[in-house]
Amino acid sequence: MDKFRMIFQFLQSNQESFMNGICGIMALASAQMYSAFDFNCPCLPGYNAAYSAGILLAPPLVLFLLGLVMNNNVSMLAEEWKRPPGRRAKDPAVLRYMFCSMAQRALIAPVVWVAVTLLDGKCFLCAFCTAVPVAALGNGSLAPGLTPQELARLLARVPCPEIYDGDWLLAREVAVRYLRCISQALGWSFVLLTTLLAFVVRSVRPCFTQVAFLKSKYWSHYIDIERKLFDETCTEHAKAFAKVCIQQFFEAMNQDLELGHAHGVLATATAAPAATDNAGEEREKLHGIMDQGSVNRLLTSWHECKPPLRLGQEEPLMGNGWAGGGPRPPRKEVATYFSKVHCDI
Repeated sequence: MDKFRMIFQFLQSNQESFMNGICGIMALASAQMYSAFDFNCPCLPGYNAAYSAGILLAPPLVLFLLGLVMNNNVSMLAEEWKRPPGRRAKDPAVLRYMFCSMAQRALIAPVVWVAVTLLDGKCFLCAFCTAVPVAALGNGSLAPGLTPQELARLLARVPCPEIYDGDWLLAREVAVRYLRCISQALGWSFVLLTTLLAFVVRSVRPCFTQVAFLKSKYWSHYIDIERKLFDETCTEHAKAFAKVCIQQFFEAMNQDLELGHAHGVLATATAAPAATDNAGEEREKLHGIMDQGSVNRLLTSWHECKPPLRLGQEEPLMGNGWAGGGPRPPRKEVATYFSKVHCDI
């Protein structure tokens, strides 16, 4: 159990490296999924394009959503976006930075899927087999004798060698090589464009907007750290609250059980100091929040009215935990008078 706790703490302290590793694993998994996927083109004029579009677009969408779900910052972004402004204004630049950081990692696996699909060429062959130029690649003199429906039905069978019977019009190997060449060219172009775009986003953009980039990055990290510290504080408070509550229950039961027994008084008196010391230590961790209603009000106030990002303020806190923005209440002054009394003995 200690080993798992140490691993969990390490992953929490190195969350960015951990998420980069997860994105790399998902990218390798997407490539492995495509290699294990059994691609079966329907070889029908009305279904080839729809099937190929589904294979090319549906898995990347699923991988993108999985990348967002596995990112712990999704809930933090949603919470920061939907929370009431209160006395702490929401910065759109910080929200954009958080979303872009998550989207960049989540897009790695979909990009790998699309690139592998285009480089393989099966999907492109199935989608555009009916658009092969028969006049340039095959026996164009025989094409006018076929109706457009018959020609499309014949060319739609090009991805299926076991049912293709149009070698007299167009050699299947010629059509396959032609379409795969175009698909691979599109695949390498896609890889090049995405690489250039990633380079621009990660390297060039901060050079032109360095100040805004640093501000957004700082406050994004602050929101993440603040949320973690608040969760840790709530966890410590809940443990102390439960411990004090259980101690009070056992003390009350002990008094009821020992009632009427002469030796019970001595036992209770002996155990009382130690229990009082432990209860005092746990009560200090409660910070004065001693009942369910106070805890609920504290959590509601934290969600609706987070404290302003201004340390060392002298404004008094109001009932909801916020620094008052109005005029300060009058300060009560207490005067103490000292007098010397001479006593003659």
